[in-house]
Order: sequence, then structure tokens, then C-alpha cells
Amino acid sequence: MIYTIIIIYSLLMVFILCFAFIQAHLIYLYLKAHRDKKYQEPQELKHYPYVTIQLPIYNELYVVEDLLEDCSKIDYPHDRLEIQVLDDSTDETVALIANKVAEIQKRGIDITHVRRTSRDGYKAGALKYGMQFCKGEFIAIFDADFLPEPSFLKRTLREFDNAKIGLIQTRWDHINRNYSRLTKSQAFGLDAHFTVEQTGRNSGGYFMNFNGTSGIWRKSCIEDAGGWQSDTITEDMDLSFRAQLKGWQFKYLEEVASPSELPVTMDAWKSQQYRWNKGSAETTKKILGKVYASKISLAHKVHSTFHLLGNFNFVCVISTAILSVPLLYVKAKHPELKWFFELASVCVIGFFILGMFYWISNKRQSLHREVNALEFFVDFILFLSTAMGMSLHNSLAFMSGILGFKSAFVRTPKFHLLKGNRNWQTNKYVKINLKPVTILELGAVAYFGYALYLAFKLNDFGLFPFHLMLFFGFSYVVYFTFEESFEWSFFRKKKAID
Repeated sequence: MIYTIIIIYSLLMVFILCFAFIQAHLIYLYLKAHRDKKYQEPQELKHYPYVTIQLPIYNELYVVEDLLEDCSKIDYPHDRLEIQVLDDSTDETVALIANKVAEIQKRGIDITHVRRTSRDGYKAGALKYGMQFCKGEFIAIFDADFLPEPSFLKRTLREFDNAKIGLIQTRWDHINRNYSRLTKSQAFGLDAHFTVEQTGRNSGGYFMNFNGTSGIWRKSCIEDAGGWQSDTITEDMDLSFRAQLKGWQFKYLEEVASPSELPVTMDAWKSQQYRWNKGSAETTKKILGKVYASKISLAHKVHSTFHLLGNFNFVCVISTAILSVPLLYVKAKHPELKWFFELASVCVIGFFILGMFYWISNKRQSLHREVNALEFFVDFILFLSTAMGMSLHNSLAFMSGILGFKSAFVRTPKFHLLKGNRNWQTNKYVKINLKPVTILELGAVAYFGYALYLAFKLNDFGLFPFHLMLFFGFSYVVYFTFEESFEWSFFRKKKAID
């Protein structure tokens, strides 16, 4: 039993360490890309291809009007542009969109309100449906909470200078990053993806992915890759890999950003994370075999493997965390295994690589101010602890995708809290119900609290920082899950009485 635990623990730690080395390579590629980048005067578009903007919508009462207004203000010839509002809504959003579309049409803009008879295929189904009659040679896509800049099309279309470029992806910005500690933590993590990861992969010639929004496709690329498919709930990653396996090239523009909204409640964030983690597992099952059957280089296959399996890290983290507690007893009772624990300490390298990964991203996002090392360290530890606290939830999502359990495409509720209303409880889409995973997370708080006690009992503090971060992370997640549930229940009861 002891050696079984050690073997499993070692294999999981090796995966985490290998993933860290991939991140280190992306750091190198990112820094090299910025060092080698030469300023070029932006080229004006020589001609204006026909463009379709697709806006997949489902019950977005709070944000849809701002989205439509901002899209209507995009600086592009009206006779070369159409906007498709792909509306699968079932509530007041339908009437809201109809009125806004009618208003925009009076300005001479080609905008249509597209309704389907069913929500088959969810977002992928809506995009596929709209493509049947869209006019554009290029298709830009924005989710409901995004606010594209007027210059978006002109800044992206000029990058299609090569006929093999099938996608231009741009960076996400976050209008509510400072709303709360939760949104700060999300922005901290996403910023690293939209700087070091995306730029590193793209500059190194490795596969990158469309992020579902704030990007523009060449229509022929989508068609050549097999179109939008709804057999995974991360249709964006699925199409991205299929297109690149067909030989299409992608381009990432870090300097072009579209503001968006981060989830402001723990429940909304969990909903988003569940979809991303489960969908990435479904895409891995579908695509990984095709990656290894393709003729791309071994380096490309390795990078693609860790790209697709990135969320498997959550499985590794929670599994090694659980196994680390009995290993404290093993270490105390079996001094002959001292060599193993000394060797395992090498894995701390991964922590420093991760710190560098986020440090570079943080510096990039703070171009106009000096980065405070202490402030960064606190933010990094809080982010890492919160990610650890989500590891059980995200692992269950990932494994449900690997095991083939099907679930609906659950949208992340948008709140639009920056225009005076900061009361998320009034959002009609919020329905907070405590889920069984919360009980498991509460058990994790107790488990890692015991691990902290064990450090003092056995006088072994080697894993104390790791267990402390786990204890804090799970406590944070559980506390806000319960707090939001109680707040929401109290608000609903009060509203019913009033």
C-alpha cells in the first residue's frame, strides 16, 4: 500500500512538473517575441471585405443592449457589414433585442434578429445556424458581456495578410477586475493566459485556441475544418484544433483588447469553471488521438498534449494533496524512504516557474505603474490558494468530461454591476442552491486542517505551506458559497414578504 501511494503520488507530481516546464518554455517564447518585435506603422486596409458579426445570446437581459450599441458603433463601412443577433432567449430579452435591433436598423445598419425554433447545440448550434445565411467572408464573434472597441475590425482584418490565416484572436480585458477579491483573482489568472500563454504559443508556432469570443474567423476556415460542432461544451477549443490540424494558421493580437465582465459570485464562477473544465476534457477525448495521428512535429504534439490536458492539473493537485497527508505518516515511520522525500522536494521548482509565469504577466498588465513585489506575492499566493480551493470542484468537472457524462450548456449569469447597481441578489438569473460538492469541500477544510495539526504532532513542517494554502483555499470557497446561498435565500424571502 505504501509503495502504491508513493508511485501514484510520484506520477502525478511528474505531470505537474512537466507542465511547469512547458510553462517555462512559453515564458521564454513570450519574452523572445517581445524582444524581437519591431514596431511597424499600422497599415490601412486596402479593401473592405464583407464582415458578419455574430452575437450568440441566451437570456441576457442586463447586458445585451450595451453589446448591440457597441457593435453598432464599430467603425466599418455599413454596406460591407452585417450583424446577426443569434437569439435563443426565452424571457424578456427577446423583446429588448427586438426593440434595440429596430432602433439600430433606422441608422442604416444591416442588423437582423435571428430566432431558432429550438436551442439545439446551444452556442455552437446558434453559430452554425447563423452561418447558413451569413454574408460575410469573415465572421467576428462576441459574447453578450463583451464591449468591442470601434476600431476592432480595422485592427484585426489587416492581419489576414496570409491566405492561410484562419483566425485572429484578441485579448480579453476586464471592466470589473477590481469589484472584489474574487474578480481580482480571476483577472490575475486570465491575464496570464492572455499574455504569456497565447503569445508564447502563437510566436512559437504551436497550436493556440479561439477563446469563444473577441475573435474573427475566415469563414472558409470554419467550413474547411468541419464547422461548429456541439458534441463538446467547449466548441471553441474543438474547432480551433480541428482547423489547425487542417493546416490553418492562427494569429494572436495581445495589443488589441475587448472589455468584458467577470463573474462576481462564487456560484457563477463555479458554473463557468465547470463548463470550461468539463469541455476541455471532452475536447481532449475527441482531439488528442487526431493530434498524434497527424504529421505535426513531436514538439507540437507535446505542447498540444499539455495544452489539451491543462485542466488535468486540478486532478493532480487534489490527488497529491489528499495523498500527502498519509505520506506524512509514511515519512515519520519509514526513515529508509528519506531519499524519496528529498527527491520529491525537487518539484518545488514548479512553484518558482509558476511564480515567474504570473510575475511576467503582472508586469505586462502594469505597464503604467511599478509592480510592487510584496503586493504581487500576496496576490499570487491568494490566487494560488483560491485555485487549490477550486481543485476538487474542477477535478469532478474534468473527470465527468473524460467519463462521458453529458450535461447541458449552463450559461454564466451576467450582472452589469458597474452602473450604480451593486446588488447581485436582484439578478433574476441567479438561483443559488447548495450542491453536494460543497459538502465535499467542507470535508476538505477539515482534512487539511488536520494536516496542519499533524505537522505539529509529527514535528514535520515540510508540507505545512502547501497544506496551509489548501486549508485557506477551501475555506475561502466554502465560506463564500455558504454566504452567497444565505444572502440569496434571505433576499428572496424578504422580497416575497414585501
